[in-house]
Amino acid sequence: MLNRLREKINPLTARLGTKLGTLGFSPTFWSTVGLVMAIASALSFGLSYQFAGIILLSPVVVGSIFLLISGFFDIIDGSIARATNKSTAKGSFIDSTYDKLAEIIVFIGISVGGLANPVICLIAISMSMMVSYSRAKAESLGIDLKGIGLGERAERLLVIAVMGLIPITNSVEIGTIIVSILSSFTFVQRLHYTLKKLKN
Repeated sequence: MLNRLREKINPLTARLGTKLGTLGFSPTFWSTVGLVMAIASALSFGLSYQFAGIILLSPVVVGSIFLLISGFFDIIDGSIARATNKSTAKGSFIDSTYDKLAEIIVFIGISVGGLANPVICLIAISMSMMVSYSRAKAESLGIDLKGIGLGERAERLLVIAVMGLIPITNSVEIGTIIVSILSSFTFVQRLHYTLKKLKN
């Protein structure tokens, strides 16, 4: 769903990519910044039980903001690579690996911080990885799954970030449950789509 939105804002991200590309940093540098922001998000979530009520901003809100920033760099690193003509297989591999690592770290932080039941976190991350794996395996068989399913990585992390900004009890746990459902549904969608294509 957000991939379709990303296509509409491509002119904007392309301009941002061009401007950031003039700073001289490689696309992998910006991918690393995104990963660092995800780690900061996870730390904020994970330490929320220690700092709740002590600092001005809720650690959950801080974690959600870091997660949104991480998502921004996840979008922009590809634009920088294209703008600077530095798109490489190595960079693509690093970016994809960082994306999965970031997602795992964030859910670990949520679990450690007691913001969601650990079992729910386990289901969420397991099904999220199955969504990613199904796409990778299908693409190795020549089947493109881009845009297939509602719960791709961008949607999953956006749900967590937005829910973390909502001042209601157990908002992050609700978000984790939503991610679990979206991921499971998306995996089934991709499984069905791939099997259908393989019959032809």
